[in-house]
Amino acid sequence: RYAYGAVEPIIGENFFLVLPYCNTNCMNVFLEELSKDYKEDKILLVCDGATWHKSNGLKIPENIEIIHIPPYTPEMNPIEQIWKQIRSMGFRNEFFHSLTDVVNRLCETINHLTKEMVKSITHRDWIQYMELNRY
Repeated sequence: RYAYGAVEPIIGENFFLVLPYCNTNCMNVFLEELSKDYKEDKILLVCDGATWHKSNGLKIPENIEIIHIPPYTPEMNPIEQIWKQIRSMGFRNEFFHSLTDVVNRLCETINHLTKEMVKSITHRDWIQYMELNRY
């Protein structure tokens, strides 16, 4: 299973879905649900170069704009630090009896992420600068 996520580094808002695959169809589900949850917002979604982030089959909702970071620059994407945090909080050197147990732990760990934690992990001065100078 795969966790899809989006974070807002300035206020710590976050949105996650656990889906069965990393592909265009699942990315479309994620984008649609993200768009619905934040229908009043304009979302600037930073993505890396994964094929499902750039697929011609993506159905990008009107309130979402996707920008891609340059190759080999994961530090530019705030969500990358969240994946590290999820691994350290929920997945230590441990044996799971089933995939269901892994997915349950993943969901529990994601649910333990607070807005303050997300802000402290993902906020960068350049993000605030871009936000202030975008409009």
